[in-house]
Formats: sequence, C-alpha cells, structure tokens
Amino acid sequence: MLILGRKLLQLAVVFVVVTFFTVFLMSLVPGKPEVVVIPFDTTPGQSLQKQFREDNNLDDPLPIRWAKWAGAFVTGDMGNYYSSSDTEPVSGRVKHNAPTTILLIIYTQVVSLAVAIPLAVVAAYRAGTKTDKALNSMAFGFISMPNFATALLLTYWLGVKLGWVPTQGYTAPSESIPDHLKSMVVPVIALSLGQIAVYMRLLRSDLVATLQEDFILMAKSKGISNRRVLWRHALRPSSLTLLTVAGLNVGTLIGGAVVIEYLLGIPGLGTLVGEAIFSRQYVALQSLVAIIAITFVLLNFLIDYLYTVLDPRIRERAA
Repeated sequence: MLILGRKLLQLAVVFVVVTFFTVFLMSLVPGKPEVVVIPFDTTPGQSLQKQFREDNNLDDPLPIRWAKWAGAFVTGDMGNYYSSSDTEPVSGRVKHNAPTTILLIIYTQVVSLAVAIPLAVVAAYRAGTKTDKALNSMAFGFISMPNFATALLLTYWLGVKLGWVPTQGYTAPSESIPDHLKSMVVPVIALSLGQIAVYMRLLRSDLVATLQEDFILMAKSKGISNRRVLWRHALRPSSLTLLTVAGLNVGTLIGGAVVIEYLLGIPGLGTLVGEAIFSRQYVALQSLVAIIAITFVLLNFLIDYLYTVLDPRIRERAA
C-alpha cells in the first residue's frame, strides 16, 4: 500500500507540474487563439475576437484557467477544440488517433529489442574482439542519425526510388494488413535505429559485468554450454537496466513520433500535438500532454513491478 501511495502521489505531482508548465510555455508563444480561429474581425473594437476570448476563458489568469481545465480533466472531460462555429471534443480525436501511435510505439519497441538483444549477446560474448568493435561502431552510427533525417532518406529510397512503401499517409490494420505494415516500415525503422543502439550498448555492458559473477563461473564449471549460460543465466539479471530504459524511452518515442507522424502524414497523437501547438489549441494541448505524462508514470510503475519478476533478489527484499 505504501508503494502504491507513493506512485499515486508521483502521478499527481507529474500531472500538475507538466500540465501547468505547458500552459505557461504556450502563453509565451507569439500569436493568439482568437486570431487563428477568427483571423478577420471587421466589427468595431474586434468584438468577435473579444467575445471568443470570454467564451473560452482566455482572459482568466493562468492558475485559474489551469484549475478549470484540471477539474474537468479528472472527471473525464478533455475539453473542446477552439472553433468559431461548433465545438469538437478533444476526446474524439484522441480515440481516433491514439491507436495509431500505440501501434507505432509497440512495433518500434518490438523491433528494437528483437534486434538489440541478440547483437548485445554476441558483442558481450566476443567482448574486445573485432566483432565487438564493429557492433559498437555501428551503434554509434545509429545514435548519431536524427530520426527525422532517417525518415526522409528512407522515404526517398524505399518510397520514391524503389516504390516499395508509400511516401505519405497511413493504412489501418482493419483496411489491409499488408498495406498497414508497408505504411509503418519507414516510421518504425526511423524510430528504431537509435533505440537499437542504446539498448545494445546498455545490455552489452551489463552482460560483460554479469559474466564475471561467481554464479556464472559456477554454471560453467558444471559443464553448461556457453549458449545456455548466456541466454539462461546471464541475460535475465542483466536486463534490469534495459527494462528501465525501454520504459523510459516510451516518452522519447512519443517525442520522436511527433515529428515523424507530422512529416509522413500519419494520424497519431504526435500529429495532434503538432496541430495543437501551431493552431494555439491550449486546452487540447494540455489534455494531450496530460495523457502522455500519465502514461509515462504508469509505465514506470509497471516496470517497478516487473523488476520483482525478473530478479528474485528484489522480490525477496520487497517481501
């Protein structure tokens, strides 16, 4: 119960700090929502724009505006998009776009881990050899490549030159599985390369240290094969740092998805965040940031739980 209480307190603090900081930063961005929504107000004294600000509480002080939004958000009301005519609920767009971003992040994590773990095991087993040095050099190369630049290069080569994948847009799995997978090739590879490098380097370092432990030497002395020692005895205790970083990198992936989705015309949460910033949709941006922050904290809570599953020593200390 104490751990659960701490996590709930952490969730509340992150929610307050992140969303209020977002409101503050957006208030410093040049441009006003009423000018974006009603660019031409020919009435005397710009009465339409003034009425728009009053209707949407834009003249209230920042703390009051945030408090009104937070009170509605915790009851499930994410607010509406600013509009000069009818309003559109933020929740409607989130329900429509969130599955796309979730799939993109899942695909990216699965591909990253599926590639990074075998490479890390090989690098650790051959530590100090040419193979290890080559894999580390490749990892540094992947890290140095910005994901948006990689996406543009892949779009040109795979989409324009070879015609294997679409250059823009997204196909839902319900429409066509093959077309869906093709539309995800470029964004997944662009987001995965940097993650593969980070995961491989971290796991390789932990595996090298674990392979020097006494229980590994004991396993080898019993005649257990090197493959079984690596995959059965060394990998699990070496994966705690990898698990932590994989969970934390979900936030990084969402940040990268903002750019990638916007560049490639993929209708995900990243696209919604970009549109909310450019069109000064304060309420929508606050709700989107809150969803991302809450997801981030809940994932950390899940990771803490998985620690006890992977490492019996942590489970015993917790008991």
